[in-house]
Amino acid sequence: MHGLAGAAVNWSAIAPLLRGQYRLLAPDLSGHGLTWSARRGTGVRAQRVLLEGFLAAVAAGPVILMGNSMGGMISLLEAAAAPKAVAGLILIDPVLPVVLARPDPMLAGLFASAAVPGLGRLISRRRLPPEAIVAAALALCCADPARVAPEVVARHVYVAEQRAEIAGADQDFLSATRSVAATVFPGRSRAFRRAVSSISCPVLLVHGDRDRLVPVRLARVAARAHPAWSATVLPGVGHVPMLETPREMARLITEWLQGAGRAAAESAAAS
Repeated sequence: MHGLAGAAVNWSAIAPLLRGQYRLLAPDLSGHGLTWSARRGTGVRAQRVLLEGFLAAVAAGPVILMGNSMGGMISLLEAAAAPKAVAGLILIDPVLPVVLARPDPMLAGLFASAAVPGLGRLISRRRLPPEAIVAAALALCCADPARVAPEVVARHVYVAEQRAEIAGADQDFLSATRSVAATVFPGRSRAFRRAVSSISCPVLLVHGDRDRLVPVRLARVAARAHPAWSATVLPGVGHVPMLETPREMARLITEWLQGAGRAAAESAAAS
């Protein structure tokens, strides 16, 4: 499950390193990638419903959900709502409840800008070329964008080119951003906190310590609150480790599936 403004192509660097051993399925969320939102909505709840329907269509039994950023949040919500459908969770820099009185300036700025009336129309008028959109996204999400392989960048540019033809894509992004903000910030995040606290399946939590969008301190707070989770902080890595350091991520995932997450792997394999 990819993150906000992402797409299934976000997994293109790590998927070849895992698919020899595991069956991997990566959908585009509603209003993201090449999935039109239509009338489904792009908020967090709508995305969880979409995920639930997707799982019912492609899996006969429990699965392991791997989610980055907003995809991690949606995966957590699905595991809480349908625990029998989720054998385990792999959370990569997931959106987590904001626990500090003063949120990270980057995170607060992103969500605050999404609340500006008419911003969607302004973005549409200032549309950048697909290459520039991808370059800007990687600069924001990676500690070192040069680590992302050129062929992986090219795949992202292709998706950006296709999205340029989708009507309402900018508004879809803004709606999704507002929904994430409404779910995580203090005063509004009680239901999300309860959902996270209810998780009983094995969990692998990986977070880059140079993440500018979801501060690593939130992951550290979550790890302390859930000592049964397997938690790893990657030094010198940003918000998308599966793109920036795919081999390290594949190693961590494989070791977890063979160790602390073995029960989850066996349950998913039996389905």
